[in-house]
Amino acid sequence: MSISRRQILAGSAVSAAALASGFPAPAIAQNEPIKIGYLPALTGPSSSTGVGINRGTQLAVELINKEGGIKGRKIELISRDTQSDPTKAVNAVAELTQRAKVSMIFGPLNSGEALAATPLIARDKVPMLHPCWVDELIDVKKYPMAFRIAPTNTQVGAGANYYVVDVLKLKKVAVISDTTGYGTASVNTYVPMLKAKGAEVVYQNHIDAANPDLKPELLRMQAAGAQAIMPWSVNAGFLSRICNTRGAMGWDVPIVGQTTLGSGQTKALLEKPEYWNKVYSNNFRQVCYANGKLPPRAQEFVDRLKAAKIGFGDTLLWWVALGWDGGTIMADIFKNAGTKNDDVVAYMNKVKGWPGIYGTVTWTPEQHNGFPDSEVVMCEVNSLKDGAFNLAPGYSA
Repeated sequence: MSISRRQILAGSAVSAAALASGFPAPAIAQNEPIKIGYLPALTGPSSSTGVGINRGTQLAVELINKEGGIKGRKIELISRDTQSDPTKAVNAVAELTQRAKVSMIFGPLNSGEALAATPLIARDKVPMLHPCWVDELIDVKKYPMAFRIAPTNTQVGAGANYYVVDVLKLKKVAVISDTTGYGTASVNTYVPMLKAKGAEVVYQNHIDAANPDLKPELLRMQAAGAQAIMPWSVNAGFLSRICNTRGAMGWDVPIVGQTTLGSGQTKALLEKPEYWNKVYSNNFRQVCYANGKLPPRAQEFVDRLKAAKIGFGDTLLWWVALGWDGGTIMADIFKNAGTKNDDVVAYMNKVKGWPGIYGTVTWTPEQHNGFPDSEVVMCEVNSLKDGAFNLAPGYSA
């Protein structure tokens, strides 16, 4: 079900009912906006992801509406900043599903908020699209209307673990996270996976992301013989302190972990540029440089963003691309399925090979995780250019 951007944005202003009856549909049905509830974290300690994704989402919706909307109906994006706070996400769900009567919810964009909000969205029987990695957020029996447009924690962890154990050939690993739902779930998922690959986890802990002094933690890792540090957090301040502390200690071990390691926000908090050396973060093949070039769809998207004067100084290409993909795939869904909940879900269950910029999406009735394993890779963060990175050493183009 490969749909081009032109097909996504195209559409007749005449409804199927009008065609069948020979009479125009009521003006209100033709013209009322399609309401999408949108739950980004635009402020707060985990906002780096939301800020980037929001740029792509807003750009996609603006373009769709500028070109006529969906069969003459504009998209109305009803946005509520979760402020990186699960409680605020929960409060926003009630407003969006029960009062605003949205046709779909995009988000929350962070797993901590999504863990709190997903059961309530499912209760209200509203289709849900999100990019959060925690595995249990997708369950076709518990949450039959929830779909993921990103990899799972298991896929992401497998990519990082493969890089440490199979590419770098390191066996003694320190695993650390912040205390958010995402951080703790990641460590709890990845440690058994590392052990199954024959690695020895010599240090493991959950740390308050606001902790200003991480040197005691890194000294414990060093004393335990850790050959690599694997941090899991979306908090740029926390991740930069790990890089700064390792650098100040003169401890030359690689840091391998979450994508925010490579964000502009993390870079801005480094005490020295060289503290980004030997840092490798999760990324995605469709938005990485291979032999100095981005894939064609990604390069075209970067050119579009530059023309729109959307910068990458504090964000990443994949975040912006994910937001764009979210906006355009929702437009595709509404164009083809209308806005009735059951019709939307039935259509989403048949999406196959949807060609996003960030990644390729396929869903089935039995599997609402849409991201292919082959597109989960690691990158070299000190190669940052236009929000994208070189594939890490060891990957072929």
